[in-house]
Amino acid sequence: MHVGVDSFVSAVTDPASGRVIGAEERMQHLLEEIELADRVGLYSFGIGEHHRPEYYDSAPAVILAAAAARTFRIRLGSAVNVLSAADPVRVFQEFATLDLISKGRIDLVVGRGSFTEAFPLFGLDLADYDSLFTEKLDLLLRIRDSEQVTWSGRHRPALTGQGVYPRPVQDPLPIWVGVGGTPESFARAGLLGLPLMVAIIGGEPRQFGPLVDLYRRAGAQAGHPPEALQVGLHVFGFVAESSQAAADAIYPGWHEMFTKVSRERGFSPPTRRQFDATSGPDGAFFLGDPDTVAAKIARVAGQLGGVDRISLQMTNPRLAHAGLLRGIELLGTEVLPRVAGA
Repeated sequence: MHVGVDSFVSAVTDPASGRVIGAEERMQHLLEEIELADRVGLYSFGIGEHHRPEYYDSAPAVILAAAAARTFRIRLGSAVNVLSAADPVRVFQEFATLDLISKGRIDLVVGRGSFTEAFPLFGLDLADYDSLFTEKLDLLLRIRDSEQVTWSGRHRPALTGQGVYPRPVQDPLPIWVGVGGTPESFARAGLLGLPLMVAIIGGEPRQFGPLVDLYRRAGAQAGHPPEALQVGLHVFGFVAESSQAAADAIYPGWHEMFTKVSRERGFSPPTRRQFDATSGPDGAFFLGDPDTVAAKIARVAGQLGGVDRISLQMTNPRLAHAGLLRGIELLGTEVLPRVAGA
């Protein structure tokens, strides 16, 4: 199983000094984090896409290009690219260019996103949430399969044989589908024979077992070989020397993030009891010392019938840069060997 890190590049307030880290400094910290992940042998580093004031990842392809020029082995990718709000032609061009810069180390994970700000920002109707993604994914796959594309749809002007360049190093460019919890999304990825990235942000990971089974059945019935039906997990997580230290480092930022989201969506405010339950053996957060995190990775992979990769979203608005660097180091030097030996 491959182990990596995802980042939403959140704005950070230093927990010791109370100083807000500026955007320029935060970007430098991010590149240091990616370089360290490369050095300690982690498999991948993904950058999310948000259009909100608390995140600096609205242009992930630009960040990934900077990271590609400063790394050597680690795979780089989106986590996820909000394809519904983007032009598939431009997305392919950007990630094909990234693939050239990185010498073939790019993964494109596309999805609809868990926030909706991108839709009004780019003049799209949220009522078209499903049809936009379905149509744009179809076009993206057409572009991947052929340099000259003839295609028509409802949400974008037709293509009548135009060429889309450049072409990537990898043929085909890996395109994953990022999904939440709807059965239709799992089945569609299986029917298309595309690798699946499951975002687990709440509940119990084992509850996704039937959906992963649905994905594999749909793929098999469509005639896709088992090796094409890869499963990845995107989860919240953090590694520290002890489980208590990990919880103490992450809880303040977790409470800040989920208080804001709960207020926006009309949910009850989050509590420490919820955090502890979510961080427990059966919860969605992969949080603790190296033994605890490695054991949870192995256990969840077994519950889901096998997992090809797992990416821990480790950024947090109240986590010091040094703490995050240490978490990445422990993930690579302590958790990864345990997972590989399991």
